[in-house]
Amino acid sequence: MKADSSPSLLSRSLLLPFVLITSLFALWGFANDITNPMVSAFKKVLELNNTQASWVQAAFYGGYFTMALPAAYVVRKYSYKTGIVVGLFLYAFGAVLFYPAAAYENYLFFLLALYILTFGLAFLETTANPFILSMGDERTATQRLNLAQAFNPLGALTGLFVAQTFILSALQSDDVDAQGNSTYEALTGAAKAAVRTADLEVIRNPYVILGIFVALLMIVIAGVKMPEQKSTATSSMKDSIKRIFKNKRFVGGVLAQLFYVGAQIMCWTYIYQYAENLEIDNRSAVNYAYAALILFLLGRFICTFLLRFIDSGKLLMFLGLGAIFFCMGTIFIEGLMGLYALVLVSFCMSLMFPTIYGIALHNLGEDAKAGSAFLVMAIVGGAFMPVLQGMILDWGGSGYNDVSVLGVPEVNISFVLPLLCFVVVTYYGFSSITRNSSKV
Repeated sequence: MKADSSPSLLSRSLLLPFVLITSLFALWGFANDITNPMVSAFKKVLELNNTQASWVQAAFYGGYFTMALPAAYVVRKYSYKTGIVVGLFLYAFGAVLFYPAAAYENYLFFLLALYILTFGLAFLETTANPFILSMGDERTATQRLNLAQAFNPLGALTGLFVAQTFILSALQSDDVDAQGNSTYEALTGAAKAAVRTADLEVIRNPYVILGIFVALLMIVIAGVKMPEQKSTATSSMKDSIKRIFKNKRFVGGVLAQLFYVGAQIMCWTYIYQYAENLEIDNRSAVNYAYAALILFLLGRFICTFLLRFIDSGKLLMFLGLGAIFFCMGTIFIEGLMGLYALVLVSFCMSLMFPTIYGIALHNLGEDAKAGSAFLVMAIVGGAFMPVLQGMILDWGGSGYNDVSVLGVPEVNISFVLPLLCFVVVTYYGFSSITRNSSKV
């Protein structure tokens, strides 16, 4: 009777598979946060405007939308392990493509490499999330996913460390003179071309090394025997899709996920531009990104614990309200206090992705594989919303304080976009409580 009232989070027999799959959460966290600073890096090295530079995120997160459904099909037809191996192959291939992209010094080639790399991430996320949910009692599924997702920011912190230590700190195009003016912009001809070549190689190297590491991990996982749940599907993928889109909780979850991911990527991408407007260079701005990720990590563990006592929808709603509050501070408070408010948004974002995921897939059974694909496709919010924010930044020019809106610079007012996204997430948390169907 005791076991029924307090189901275990994970059985010992599934510990090794859980550890292996959880390591993948760190792996795509690494890719996410080594890439976020690249928006600013490519802007300077290749002399792009904000909108052009934001296509880094469009390419990166667009790959999720493209490949999520094919990934679900592969997992449904074959196995979770097959999906993981295919995902790691595409991840490694996209990362290694940074080598020829740097050789050609072609921005579109870099975008293509990121796009293919994200094909692999789409496979990994489409596979790993429902796999973790299935590893035990359904009553502890959301707690289990939150625990696995807690290792995602560990990978993100590592990616940010690599970005700061081996990329941003080594970029010559980011150098300034004693007056704070860019020395790169003052160069002409062969001197500027030499700096561009050197900087693109600096950007290239960590991705190529990452690709080699991922390829080795793929070989290891391919050789490990992993438990597979035999498919119990009695209907086609098309029938599954029809059923899940009749489920209001699931459809709401897809929309909430789309807006949440868009908000997350905007807050983490444009923290550099927000800091730069305060005359903080990229190398120093990374410290604020570190603080945001540490708060995000702490929030994951704290909120995973709180889910034992608080309804998941209610906790989602409260943190959504907190994110709205701090976004308002980011917009209307100028100076370092506004930057601190932006950092604090990350604590509120900590549990949103896995909790939305868990609520949306609750009680879907075999249809969860198809449902997982659409929740991963919703990551496309991270592709187009940063572009919209980049357009706001380009209203008055390529700077961040070209025009004033409501008495604050356009870089501040651009954060109205994540604020609106958090309104959607908050409503989803509230609606899941009112339906009394999110006790997962």
